[in-house]
Amino acid sequence: MKNLSLLLFGFLIVNLSYSQTVDEPTIYEMNNVYKKNHHIEKNVIKQPHLREADVMWSNKVWRKLDLRQKINHPFYYPQDKGEQTTVDRDNLFSCLYQAALGEGSWGNEGGGQQIRAYDALNSDEFVKELSAEELRNIVEGTVGDPIPVLNNFGEETYDENGDLVTKPGSREAPFRASDIKEWRIKEQWFFDKQRSVMDVRIIGICPVADARDPVSKKLTGGKTPICWFYFPEITDVLNNAQVFNLFNNEAENRTFLDIFRKRQFSSVIYKRGNAYDRKISDYMIGLDALLEAERIKAEIFNLEHDLWEY
Repeated sequence: MKNLSLLLFGFLIVNLSYSQTVDEPTIYEMNNVYKKNHHIEKNVIKQPHLREADVMWSNKVWRKLDLRQKINHPFYYPQDKGEQTTVDRDNLFSCLYQAALGEGSWGNEGGGQQIRAYDALNSDEFVKELSAEELRNIVEGTVGDPIPVLNNFGEETYDENGDLVTKPGSREAPFRASDIKEWRIKEQWFFDKQRSVMDVRIIGICPVADARDPVSKKLTGGKTPICWFYFPEITDVLNNAQVFNLFNNEAENRTFLDIFRKRQFSSVIYKRGNAYDRKISDYMIGLDALLEAERIKAEIFNLEHDLWEY
């Protein structure tokens, strides 16, 4: 009898040790046939340390990145159409905007990370930091006057203190996410004599929206910069937000940080560091401005080429 009890007890222990609890799959897991952890768990690869003594030459360059070009579509899509259509991807602006409000779900260990945004209307040098509410007012519009709460008879209602009962007004003059068709990039090119390479590092990026008339809501043809993001501060968010692979291989999806660091985008130079602090459009227009941008690009390329002796 004693041996039988020991046998049953041992059998029970074995069953408990091999039993597994089946967790409910997440929405992300339900939309894939295998679990993807690569982009969620990977850490940011640090760039080589740069000393001032190793920089022989440097120059700041500003670029315009047009999201209407096919190679830049991963920055623009998917667009919100009123319902969630993708659970594992988002466009670049939505990704950074949610992170700036502290509502994002990107970052190491799946924790949301709040990033800072800076005023873009007066400067591109990260002088004034915007609060989350200031950024929300720029993007979603300012809240209008309170609206009185009416009763069933269409009459204004009052509380026990005799004060008019109101609800917040709707937001006025908001941007549409689809209006953000351009990004501005501020970067610095330099020659590192320690590694003997011409290199570039992005300093900041800025979303730019097509301007609309606040009354008619029609496009005016102008551009409105929304805010600047300091690039070194947002690398964690960009590193864990994947984008669609244009080569139609979803097993090799990339992240926004991959695209920026590998320079897998198309852009046009609109400003270079100069004594007058002026843009190319201030002294050239049309085709001449485009040719000037190409000249600056070729000059940077030739500078590195001329440093070598064959």
